[in-house]
Amino acid sequence: MNLSEDLKLPVFRQIGETADEMGREVYVVGGYVRDIFLNRPSSDIDFVTVGSGIELAERVAERLHRRKNLSVYANYGTAQVKSGQLELEFVGARRESYHRESRNPIVEDGTLEDDQKRRDFTINAMAICLNAERFGELVDPFNGILDLHNKIIRTPLDPDVTFSDDPLRMMRAIRFATQLDFNILPETFEAIKRNRNRIEIITKERINDELSKIMRSSKPSKGFILLDEAGLLEIIFPSLHALKGVETKEGRGHKDNFFHTLQVVDNVAERSDNEWLRWAALLHDIGKPKTKRYDEKIGWTFHNHNFIGEKMIPKVFKSMKLPLNEKMKYVAKLVGLHMRPQSVGEEGVSDSGVRRLITDAGEDLDDLMLLAEADITSKNPAKVRRQLEGFANLRERMTQIADADKLRKWKSPVDGYEIMEYFKIEPSSVIRELKDVVKEAILDGRIPYDHEAAWKLILEIAPQYGLTRNPE
Repeated sequence: MNLSEDLKLPVFRQIGETADEMGREVYVVGGYVRDIFLNRPSSDIDFVTVGSGIELAERVAERLHRRKNLSVYANYGTAQVKSGQLELEFVGARRESYHRESRNPIVEDGTLEDDQKRRDFTINAMAICLNAERFGELVDPFNGILDLHNKIIRTPLDPDVTFSDDPLRMMRAIRFATQLDFNILPETFEAIKRNRNRIEIITKERINDELSKIMRSSKPSKGFILLDEAGLLEIIFPSLHALKGVETKEGRGHKDNFFHTLQVVDNVAERSDNEWLRWAALLHDIGKPKTKRYDEKIGWTFHNHNFIGEKMIPKVFKSMKLPLNEKMKYVAKLVGLHMRPQSVGEEGVSDSGVRRLITDAGEDLDDLMLLAEADITSKNPAKVRRQLEGFANLRERMTQIADADKLRKWKSPVDGYEIMEYFKIEPSSVIRELKDVVKEAILDGRIPYDHEAAWKLILEIAPQYGLTRNPE
């Protein structure tokens, strides 16, 4: 098969000509070749040459006048050339061997065949020659095209060896199956199960990179179900795995919170590309195992699971080496608030309830509403309709709150320094208490959201806190 029509970018001919001048074989390999057949755009292109990849990259950079855009990674025998929007990666063909205690291979120079054998999956082991005599010729020793056609993930060689050598490939198999909506060959999947404990030698950061790619896919639930079925989820994400299962007592059971959670994640994914909103969906019920109780009158309860879940988020993020920054705070905030839209609606959507919701959610109000709506997974159409109508009513009431935009960016109209200066007092808890009274009065609609009304209230209630104006 010749794919020269798919290699219209001038850089392919330029690299092929450079390799010919050096007397080298050169091939475009991996994901770019796979994505040609999948009609997926790609700006990252990998090249393999029989010989030094760094030497070829240096010559290509000179030819493209991109010496300033050349990055060399001598320890890995690779180099990168940035050309416009393209990132060109060069490596020499190699063969690899592994020690059981590490995923870092012993690397030796090899042939194209050696290089293709070391690839993770058949769909990533195809290569296209760029040398003039064979330009566009496909080299596909493991029938990757057939696997693409059949939507199959399998390894070029013995999957037990492939996964034991580099256990991250187990995560990659599941990630590709999720991203591409492919199936993992049964024999390959059984090998993942057999080698699942090998994942423990992989760093959290590498695992999280694959989890993030699963999370960004169009249907993340597929990846998490495969992780669970393979026995990997319990190892890499025990707090999520703990949601699994249904307990029955006196004939009463509860829903499986694991599969409910995955449905919520998919619901969010249908409406938002925000990866961290998807993480909030994945973790929104993380507190349920700790709060599960059985009540003889009403059955199973999970009281305050949202607040317990919010407190769990920092520990979960830290243990998994996820970012301990504003992203974590955002996820924790949404987990803690995810029940609020429903409770406000059930209370009759009072103005004070709406104001409090707007203020507490702030700039994340729209994301919170989306999460709350995604959390509706009941199989009862009447219940779903009733809940959606409640949220629609809540959204409408939000638009009717005159100071809604100000509330979303809540800032106390009275500054603490102003209180200290006026009453000549040092910093103390009284200042916070006064500001809280002002906030409650505004949210209850008893005073307008402005400085004059707030300050008037401060002066009225100050004596109750033992404060009087001290003359200079």
